[in-house]
Amino acid sequence: QVQLVESGGGLVQAGGSLRLSCAASGPIFSISYMAWYRQAPGKQRELVARSITGSSTKYADSVKGRFTISRDNAKNMVYLQMNSLKPEDTAVYYCNAGLGYSGTYADHWGQGTQVTVSS
Repeated sequence: QVQLVESGGGLVQAGGSLRLSCAASGPIFSISYMAWYRQAPGKQRELVARSITGSSTKYADSVKGRFTISRDNAKNMVYLQMNSLKPEDTAVYYCNAGLGYSGTYADHWGQGTQVTVSS
């Protein structure tokens, strides 16, 4: 069974930092991209950062210069380092990845981890 599991969310004061982690597990033979999305109450899910394997990274304008996406390809993991957090960063953060396994290829989502930034 292939799955994505996030960790690292929590409550932090404005200006603080958090690091989210996401592990892809199962009989994976390739990963084409790994990304972080977020969804705040009453809002649509939005892309935060995306890392395309062997290529570029992309960030939402609202997080550029504050958030950094990184990967450990040997461990099939992706991280999101979040610095200078603001109350408007409060949301459920979801890991997303394109995974190749068992002769197929599919887009997968984690269960989400809550990030709350207090003012």
